[in-house]
Amino acid sequence: QVQLVESGGGLVRPGGSLRLSCVASGKIGGLYAMGWYRQVAGRQRESIATSTNRDTTDYADSVKSRFTISGDFVNKTVYLQLKSLKLEDTTVCYCSAEGVGTNGSRLQDWGQGTQVTVSA
Repeated sequence: QVQLVESGGGLVRPGGSLRLSCVASGKIGGLYAMGWYRQVAGRQRESIATSTNRDTTDYADSVKSRFTISGDFVNKTVYLQLKSLKLEDTTVCYCSAEGVGTNGSRLQDWGQGTQVTVSA
């Protein structure tokens, strides 16, 4: 199916910034959405931000004023700019892609995750 490779996570102090990247590859006919999700230990995976090939975006309320998602569907890449990071932003961030394969079947998959740690 689709393979997703994430990068850009790391350790940052409160108030700092990170930029996450995710590149999709595989037998992809086309992607209609890519997004970022977070999973803190002991909690359910939840959406941070999503971007569609209709040029729409959606953000979790807790991050909409600080994070910016951008999708490049030609290159099957999505970015997440994280600014003004808070301690509670510490999480594993997972990239997701949704679309259709070259065989016409539905695609939905996850990356391996990249760790974002905010610590003083």
